[in-house]
Amino acid sequence: MKINRLTNFADLRFKRWLINHQVRSLAKAVNSHAHPDAAIKPVIFFNASTRLVGISLNAAFSLLTSWALRLQKVPVIHFVCQAGMSSCVLGTDRNDFLKHPPCRECITQSRSLYSVAFAIPFIYQVDQQLSALLKDLSVGQLMELKYRLHGLDGQNSPDSPALSLPLGQLVLPSIRWVLRRHHLPDDEPTRYLYRQYILSASRLAQEFSALLDRTDPQAVVLFNGQFFPEATARWLAAQRGIRAVTHEVGLQPFSAFFTTGEATAYPLDIPADFELSDAQNQRLDAYLSQRFQGQFSMAGVQFWPEIKSLDEQFLHKAQAFTQIVPVFTNVIFDTSQPHSNVIFPHMFAWLDKVLELIRSHPETLFVIRAHPDEARPGKASQESVSQWITQRQAGSISNLIFIDSHQPLSSYELIQRSRFVMVYNSTIGLEASIMGAAVLCAGRARYTQLPTVFFPASIQEFQQLAEKFLSSAPVHIPPEFKLNARRFLYYQLYRTSLPFNDYLEQDGIWQGFVRLRKFPWSKLTPGESPTFRVLTDGILKSEPFLFDGDG
Repeated sequence: MKINRLTNFADLRFKRWLINHQVRSLAKAVNSHAHPDAAIKPVIFFNASTRLVGISLNAAFSLLTSWALRLQKVPVIHFVCQAGMSSCVLGTDRNDFLKHPPCRECITQSRSLYSVAFAIPFIYQVDQQLSALLKDLSVGQLMELKYRLHGLDGQNSPDSPALSLPLGQLVLPSIRWVLRRHHLPDDEPTRYLYRQYILSASRLAQEFSALLDRTDPQAVVLFNGQFFPEATARWLAAQRGIRAVTHEVGLQPFSAFFTTGEATAYPLDIPADFELSDAQNQRLDAYLSQRFQGQFSMAGVQFWPEIKSLDEQFLHKAQAFTQIVPVFTNVIFDTSQPHSNVIFPHMFAWLDKVLELIRSHPETLFVIRAHPDEARPGKASQESVSQWITQRQAGSISNLIFIDSHQPLSSYELIQRSRFVMVYNSTIGLEASIMGAAVLCAGRARYTQLPTVFFPASIQEFQQLAEKFLSSAPVHIPPEFKLNARRFLYYQLYRTSLPFNDYLEQDGIWQGFVRLRKFPWSKLTPGESPTFRVLTDGILKSEPFLFDGDG
């Protein structure tokens, strides 16, 4: 057994070495053909929250894009963590907050990725004054903490006013993501982690602010923009009027979404006159056919290896009710949630309101479906819908069926049999609209940018719409909902999802991590790559990050 473990460890290290060797080889080729023009303002890249070791999708998107810019004579600066935080998002051990992050392994990986690049490291130093200020604060007080620092807006004069850095709010999404929950316990372990993240963000702010002063970049390119290192950098760039570009995984495999907005909010600007052609409609229908069978993945994760049809037991129970209303939930700690909580303070507050409807409408069978990502191994939610069901003693309600996250029951069959559908901000709301269902959405979603679903402006309006839809009167669905939903999904799939599949493939080690395909350095130039033409024009010329998906 011990010999097998040693063999597997050696095999893993060798695979990692081969992957990094390939990166270093291509980096040298890029470096030999990159001739930065000192007259061009630099672009700063920063992605401390997307990987420790290995190459995640977003780490690869960032690296390849930086190479493409360098080949266009643009000076590129990588802001790189070198034990620069006392605690970081991916390096936090949820079972032991006192455990130091794996800085040595992370730094070694950075050396491979930026072996011949211009990299500016940052290191950690504790701010004793801030540390003393944080010492006795509760979690609630830490959330609201603002800390005044000079020079954050580029004005380094002793007479310039200090800016209040909203450290508590910048750090909050990271705390929730790491703890896999929305509601934070006010205990010492949580307070300790919150303090460490705030201290790390403050130190990073000073280092990044100094870098902006020295280099005066034309843009910064950041992963996600929600985790505290990149969120802090984005906030600082905004104070100076510097464009910040954020990126996340796109809807297609090996694709990226880049935006000057917030990537996790997925802002789209779809022309009012954009209509799908017959060929585009056929292409979208082919995608949806696969999706409805569960044949899809996101960020390298295949959620459903199979989807089961509604069984006889379910169908028999449903016959006792006049109608079915599916309720689709989300993952409470996901980085999309801060954008969604505009009507209700959080998803569970919405579910509490839904529970009132369930209890007052015994003629209706409600089916609450937990999001599949709630139970993802290594990322399982610590504040789940299953727990909410238990806490609210909802499991015994006769007109409620709960489908847990690990159960591969067909959501699409539920939609087909539904009176209407309730969602928070799940993508399935968009799909349900495309299927012709009435959708009552309770959280701001990517697709609520267009009229695609019923999206109330208040809790009171949500209640009124729900009661109206539960009545015997037919639910009238505006015809533009389905058309807009198709337009939106097509744009997500074939316009904003920038393809990297010619450059990346699964690394065969970790799910969602990648290695480079074999390709010459010249394939990173705009003349040979539509993807990098879009990216360089978007970063350098403020052009929209849109791909001609029909070309």
